[in-house]
Amino acid sequence: MAEYRRVLLKLSGEALKSGKNTFDFEKVNQVAGIIRRMHDMGTEIGIVMGAGNIWRGRQGPAARMDAVTADQMGMLGTVINCLCMADALRKAGLDPVVLTAVDMNRFAEPFHAMTARRYLSEGRIALFACGTGNPFFSTDSGVALRAIEMEVDAILMAKNIDGVYTADPLKDPAATLIKDLTYTEALHRGLKVMDAAAFALCAENGVPMVRVFGLDDPENLIRVMEGSDIGTFVHP
Repeated sequence: MAEYRRVLLKLSGEALKSGKNTFDFEKVNQVAGIIRRMHDMGTEIGIVMGAGNIWRGRQGPAARMDAVTADQMGMLGTVINCLCMADALRKAGLDPVVLTAVDMNRFAEPFHAMTARRYLSEGRIALFACGTGNPFFSTDSGVALRAIEMEVDAILMAKNIDGVYTADPLKDPAATLIKDLTYTEALHRGLKVMDAAAFALCAENGVPMVRVFGLDDPENLIRVMEGSDIGTFVHP
């Protein structure tokens, strides 16, 4: 039995790439296969995709761009990634649907909360693109918003590090893993799991759980669904 009935999975754009290649289709198909196994455990699954393999927000040269334009480009990057993952999920035998916060009917359905809930209850995989549909909000805010609207049991944050640390473990060898913390603690300590707006949304609306763990081994998704305590538990 799965630990959670309905989850929202946050996949970074980096989870789809390797080296200089924007997409590593072997990795994409591997993740799609894992999601198929999660689905077969009876879990309803929504997915929010980042766009880091295509566009890094307002970092680097984009820092000189108009912020609205830069964020709009990031939103479009999430649509590309959702279409890519939907294709892989379809080949894995699932029935995905891409829903976008910005209308583009030739590519995806416009997001509607009640329709999305129905899709999940019918066993479809809902991929949510374009974040909140507004500039100045990260995909973290989109994750928190969709999690609240979909009434999920947990947000699964599959990242390139294996949990929440006291500092960036890639820069500080003294950083230690934090196994358990509340949304308020994460905000007060400035821990960069999600941005402050996303944490505030989770706290104010009582999102039951955020699980943060590494996706270096995609099997970790199954381990979390089976009740493993890997990574970090963040909760009200």
